[in-house]
Amino acid sequence: MSGSMISAERGARLILLGCVLALAACGPNQVKVDGNFPTPLMDPLPVTMGIYYDDDFISHEIFDEAKSRTESDWVVKTGDAQVAMWDTLLTGMFKRVEHMRFRPEPDKMNQAVDAVLIPRIEELQYAIPAHTNVKVYEIWLRYRFDLVHVNGDPIAGWTMTAYGKTPTAFLQSDEAAVNLAAVMALRDAGANFATGFPRIPAVKTWLDSRRVQPKEAAP
Repeated sequence: MSGSMISAERGARLILLGCVLALAACGPNQVKVDGNFPTPLMDPLPVTMGIYYDDDFISHEIFDEAKSRTESDWVVKTGDAQVAMWDTLLTGMFKRVEHMRFRPEPDKMNQAVDAVLIPRIEELQYAIPAHTNVKVYEIWLRYRFDLVHVNGDPIAGWTMTAYGKTPTAFLQSDEAAVNLAAVMALRDAGANFATGFPRIPAVKTWLDSRRVQPKEAAP
């Protein structure tokens, strides 16, 4: 009788352990995006640019709930990588970059800068083979940018998209593939911004207004 009770107790423990492991296996797939971002090869614009990241940008992540029992939830955290990429990019694009203490508003005592750039992530989407049945991992990003004076008065506003993908053949896990696709999307965002920023009509007008006109030669 005693042996039967011990066996039953061991069986119950094994069942409980199996349930715990099963629940752990059903936990969300988590990706904290991490990568290297090159400094742009360009002559810096003669501008002291302020940059303001709000809390949503700094801690940005996307949660995708599983659509069926055969899938897993996904959490993709891009906030740290976003800040790292944009800091590297903007430092290479402008004469000087300042991280603003506050969101630009008339009653906020911020640093003296020529303008302040405020980036926001409007949308992030991803696709993995379980979703598409194609062996490609993809990330789409859509940004909103506001360029404002230090008191918050607008200069320009525009949106921009970025895209990154990577094949599974070179990676060992879905998490690594999603990470690399996100890194490629961030690099694409950096390249698009570096080439497109001076071409935004309102930005171009603002930059032209800041250029020092050459003095006329003395007679």
